[in-house]
Amino acid sequence: MDPATIVGILIAFGALYAMITLEHASVEALLLPAPMILVFGATLAIGIAGGTLKDFLVAVKAVPAAMKGKTVPPQDTIDSVVVIAEKARSEGLLALEEEANTVKDPFLRGALQNIADGTDGEELREMLEDEIDSASQTNRTASKFFASLGGYAPTVGIIGTVVSLTHVLENLSSPDKLGPMIAAAFVATLWGLLSANFLWLPIGTRIKRLGEMETARMTLLMEGVLAVQAGSQPRLLGERLKAMVPQHEQGKPGKGGKDGAKGAKGSGETITAQGKAAA
Repeated sequence: MDPATIVGILIAFGALYAMITLEHASVEALLLPAPMILVFGATLAIGIAGGTLKDFLVAVKAVPAAMKGKTVPPQDTIDSVVVIAEKARSEGLLALEEEANTVKDPFLRGALQNIADGTDGEELREMLEDEIDSASQTNRTASKFFASLGGYAPTVGIIGTVVSLTHVLENLSSPDKLGPMIAAAFVATLWGLLSANFLWLPIGTRIKRLGEMETARMTLLMEGVLAVQAGSQPRLLGERLKAMVPQHEQGKPGKGGKDGAKGAKGSGETITAQGKAAA
């Protein structure tokens, strides 16, 4: 689990609270129901209106995975493929059917099953690329939804402020009430900016980043299993796959065997769960 989003949001709100405290302001003055209902309610409604109901459901289902941020280290994926390559080299491609039955990742399991069934390499590549593109589109849909909320929220906040200021102008005959009313009017703008930059945009960016990492993982698996099908030597295959990974994401090679296989079996428990939401 990578708690970066949760920690970042908590620190951001903590910094806001610190500022309010240092300015000797009141937190209760910002927690006004009317502007909060308008900003959050109208922003979500406009976001839904700008797409489809299925887009909204995909985005909602992507949030838990984004908060957990559970990803598979590239080295674990490489170790998994090397283990598979060693098995294929020693027992033949037909042995991959047995290996497929022990793998939890549907992407890898399907690829191994197709290799065992004798699917042509080019046809298998096209099929895997289509599957990667489908998962990528799902992640982009969820990310785009939250990015759109981040764009709508500040404008909705301004609308709330204008509505409140209209009410202020109706009470110019009561100067003693103008100060608190004007202050309350700007709370809507505050929540519009706050929700956009503290919630919607970070969540959308997080989903986009995790989607990129998942696409990279699936691409790594695709190149690996296709190389296994072509009969690549396991050690050279590991080096080739490692060269596809950015230097800062590379880890130490695993022990192989059961440890590497464990990475293959568990590699499906990532943000690919979003792909199920698209279906």
